Amino acid sequence: MATAPASSMPPVPSTAEYGGDEVSALVLDPGYSTTRAGFAGEDVPKSVVPTYYGKHGSESSKTKLFFGDNSIHNPAGDFYIHNPMSSDSTVEDWDVAKQLWEYSIVSRLTGQRPGDPSKNGLNDAQEGDVKMEDAEEFERPLAESPLLMTEPAWNPAKSREKAIEIAMEDWGAPAFFVVKDGVSAAFSAGKPTALVIDIGAATTKVTPVVDGIVLKKGVQKSPFAGNFVSQQIRNIFSTSQPTVPLVPHYMVQAKVPVDAGQPSQATYKSFASPPPESFRRLQEDRVLLEFKESVVQVWPGGSRFNEDQVRQSGVSGRPFEMPDGWNQVFGPERFKATEGLFDAKQAVLGPEGSSDNRPKPDQTIPAMIQNALAAVDVDSKPHMLNNVVVTGSSSLLYGFTDRINAELQALFPSPRVRLSAPSNTAERKFAPWIGGSILASLGSFHQMWVSKSEFAEHGSDIVHKRCK
Repeated sequence: MATAPASSMPPVPSTAEYGGDEVSALVLDPGYSTTRAGFAGEDVPKSVVPTYYGKHGSESSKTKLFFGDNSIHNPAGDFYIHNPMSSDSTVEDWDVAKQLWEYSIVSRLTGQRPGDPSKNGLNDAQEGDVKMEDAEEFERPLAESPLLMTEPAWNPAKSREKAIEIAMEDWGAPAFFVVKDGVSAAFSAGKPTALVIDIGAATTKVTPVVDGIVLKKGVQKSPFAGNFVSQQIRNIFSTSQPTVPLVPHYMVQAKVPVDAGQPSQATYKSFASPPPESFRRLQEDRVLLEFKESVVQVWPGGSRFNEDQVRQSGVSGRPFEMPDGWNQVFGPERFKATEGLFDAKQAVLGPEGSSDNRPKPDQTIPAMIQNALAAVDVDSKPHMLNNVVVTGSSSLLYGFTDRINAELQALFPSPRVRLSAPSNTAERKFAPWIGGSILASLGSFHQMWVSKSEFAEHGSDIVHKRCK
C-alpha cells in the first residue's frame, strides 16, 4: 500500500479539541427572566428555566437553593425569591449563577455525569490516596461538550474571564467561546449587518452590528422593558376607580363566577406564616404576564395616543379574569401600559407617594434607535435600516412591530426601512440562542473555539483576544 506524501499544511484541529459534529457543542444564553440552554444545531433550546431561584431563610443564610419552575412556586412562610443577575443582564452573584447554569444544563440536557466507580460503594477501598483531579473528572458536566455562551455588549472584562474559568476549570469543557447577544440575534436572521432591537424582561437594547462586529459606541440600553410594562399595569390597576384587585393563583382556594366589575366571591387560602413579599411579587408577575399576553396592545402610532379619542372611536374591549374570579372588559386603558416605552410623557404614574421610575426622553425606544444610528457611518445607515431585527419576549406584545415600523418611518422617511420580526414565537423569544446554535454548529467555526490547551497556556485573558 502506497504511503501518502507528507503535507506541509498545519494539522487541522481535532473535533475532540474544538467541538464539531461528532461532539455536540452546548449553547448557553443567560437572561434576567429565563436561562436558555441546548445543543448546537437544534432549532430551539431544550432547557428554558427561570433565572429566579428560591431559598428558605434570610438572605445571609446558607441553605439549599431551589431552581426550576417546579421548585420556586410552592408557598412557604420563609421562602424568599432572588435573582443572581442584575437588571442590566450582567451577573451579580457568581456562586448562584454557576449553580443555576449547571442546573439548566444537567437537569435537561446532559444528565448527571457518572461518579468515580472506585467510590460507588461496590468496590473494595483502594489503598493510598486518589488524586482529586482524577475523581473530579468523572463529575464534570461538560467534559465532552464545548460551550458557547452569549453576553450583553456591555459585559465587563472580569465577567468574561469568570465565565471561561467556570467552563474550563469547574465544568471541564474542552472548548469555549463567548459571543455578543446582538451579533447572535442578527445571525439568527441571517444578517451580518443589522440594527438589533431587543426588548427583554429587564432591559431594552439597541445594538448596531456591522459585518458581525458590534459598534460599541452605538449600543444603547434602557432599564425600561417588559418588567416596566408590568409595573405600568400595576399602576393602572391601583389608580383605577375602583381599584383592580391583583390576587395571585396560590392565594385562591375556590372561586365562583361573578358579573364583570363585581367583587369576587372567592374562598382564599389561609397561611400560618404568609409567604414573603418577594414570593408574592413573583406570583403576581405571572398573572401580569397572562394579562400582557391576552389584553395589552401597543398603540399603532401615526398620531399621539389619546385615551378619550380612542374611547370615542369605539375600539372593542378585551375581557380578562383574575385568578379569584374578578373580571372586567378592558378598553382604551389596555394601550396605556406600553406607551411609556415610546413616549416618556405617557408613562402612567402610580398612586401618590409611590416611588416610580419614569423614563427619560433619551430612554424611549425611538430615541435609542436615533442615538444608535447617529453613531453609525453615513454609508452604513441605509443598509442598517434595511435590516432591522426585532427580538425579545416583550416584542411579542400585540402590535409592537407595527409601532416600531411606524416610529422608524417617522424618524427616517427617505431610506427604505425593512423589519425582520419572525411571527414564530420561539424564533422571536430565543433569537440570540438560535444564532449561537447556528454559529456553534458551523464547520468553519472550529478554528474559533478557545481550546483547553490554549486556556492552560494563556489563562483567562485569552477570551479577550479570541472573542471580540
